[in-house]
Order: sequence, then C-alpha cells, then structure tokens
Amino acid sequence: MKEKNRDLRIVFMGTPDFAVAGLHKLVSSGYTIVGVITAPDRPAGRGRKLKTSAVKEYGISKGLTVLQPTNLKNEIFLEELRELKANLQVVVAFRMLPKVVWQMPEYGTFNLHASLLPQYRGAAPINWAIINGENKTGVTTFFIDEKIDTGEIILQEETTISNTESAGELYDTLMNLGATLILKTVEKITENDIQLKKQAEFSDLKSAYKIHRDTCEIDWSRPLKDIFNHIRGLSPYPTAWTTLINDEEELQLKIYKAEIEYENHSLNSGTLIATKKTIKIAVKDGYLNLLEIQLPGKRKMKTHEVLNGLQLSKKAFVR
Repeated sequence: MKEKNRDLRIVFMGTPDFAVAGLHKLVSSGYTIVGVITAPDRPAGRGRKLKTSAVKEYGISKGLTVLQPTNLKNEIFLEELRELKANLQVVVAFRMLPKVVWQMPEYGTFNLHASLLPQYRGAAPINWAIINGENKTGVTTFFIDEKIDTGEIILQEETTISNTESAGELYDTLMNLGATLILKTVEKITENDIQLKKQAEFSDLKSAYKIHRDTCEIDWSRPLKDIFNHIRGLSPYPTAWTTLINDEEELQLKIYKAEIEYENHSLNSGTLIATKKTIKIAVKDGYLNLLEIQLPGKRKMKTHEVLNGLQLSKKAFVR
C-alpha cells in the first residue's frame, strides 16, 4: 500500500535573486514555508547603507519568518531553527551548512547546484562552464552531506550553452530551470517517490572554484577562442579585465562584450588597432573586436561611446 503524501514544513535557505526564483515557485504552489534563512544585512554602495538580500526582501513581502544568523552553529539560532519544526530544508546559493543544521529535518536537506554534478562542484559553476567552452550544463538537486557538492543526486535537468552566451544570460536560464527543478524535487519528496543516485567519480572532474581578481585578468598569449570564452564567462560579473598602456598612462580596462575575427597577421599579441569607432586587439590567430567596455571611474559603455572621450596613442597596447 502506497504511503500517503507527506505534509511538508519547509525551511528555505538562500541569499541572491537566483534563490528567490525557487522560493517563489514553492510559495506560489502552496507549500508551507515555515521559515527563511538568509545572510545578514551588509553595508553596500558609496553610502555604505545596509542592504538586505533578495531572499529577505521576498520573504518579508510574503509575510514569512526570516532569520539572519551570523553563526550557523550559534545555540540561539539552532534553537530558533528547531522551533520552526521543519521536516525539510531547501538550500539555494547559501553558505556551507554545519552537520547539526543539515541533519536536523526528518526528510533531509537538499541543495540546488547550477551544474550537472559531479562536474563543476564549487562556488562558480556558471562562470567556469562558459570559460571552459562547454556546450551544455544544467542544474542538479542533491541531499547535502559532509563534503561540498558530493551528496546523492535527486534530479537533474540539462540545457545547452550557445557559443556566444554570457554568464549573465546563462544565469537567468539556470535560475528558471532550477526553480522548476526545486518544485519537482519537493513534489517527489512529498510523494515519497525518490530514486537517489550516487555521484560518479572521474579522473577528469572539472572544478568550479571561487573566482578571484587574478582569475579575471586576460592572458593575451592564449588562443582567440579561449580569450573570448574567458570574457563571456565573466560577463557581467565579476568581469574580465586587462591593462591598457596608452603612452605613459596605465588603465584597467574591463571588457564585457566582444566578438572574434579569425585572420592571419604578423602583429604582436596585445597590439591595438583603433579607428574613431572601433578597437580591435591582435592575438595569435586573429582579432578580438571590443563591443562593450569600461574604464576606471566610468560606466560600462559601447566602445564607440568610450572613444568619444578617449585619445588612443598609435602605440597603445594591452598586456
């Protein structure tokens, strides 16, 4: 005899808008959300005013209980969490949970990850999939265990990556795909209809480790396609950058959008070819045509707009 559907009491944990999409799916589908856990308010912007997370804003707008612990092992927080009497926890774009937290609910704690696990475990799977030139990725739900992104897989959904897609565009695709997968996963748990799959271990697993400023610097000795993938994989955030040498001036140049032009030439990599409206950069197998860029203290602009106020030397180059 089939077990009747479970009566779920869900705690949702997340911080950015990527997480809000999944929370909204659960709320609009009528699931009981007994609490929302999100990051503390943080100073942001030039005025250093306190900024609340997207998940907190949404939670408050729906009248949900919102907790913002600074320490997930703090006994006061743990008692508040217990008092919510959740039997399932859903985690999206949050921080690593201590065992005492993820083991708490009866039906476990599952996480949404923006890759097809076991590939691209780590903090920046969307960026690295594009930087590495992948043509497909997806989203995975899995039960959290003691390691990072290694738990048993519940469900996965795949999507293609176009050869010009940016990280921002893929982020939006996976945000919506992930929200739907969260709902499907909760439905499966409600019906006690889950078939778990252990993650395979391969020798060629690719990591999605955290991206730092040095990671974003462009290496102009690389092939044209690799540089192009690097730029779109970091756009719009945290953004690929290079150093522009313009006579005696050195400027950090951020590149948001470019296009590639394969052509044989004898120019040194990093050489600039500029007109009144365009900038091309020579690399060993062609040119990178800059479309959207940003100079220090300026906003992101189309290249022709930047050139209206920038006088480039004939010997200008990037390194």
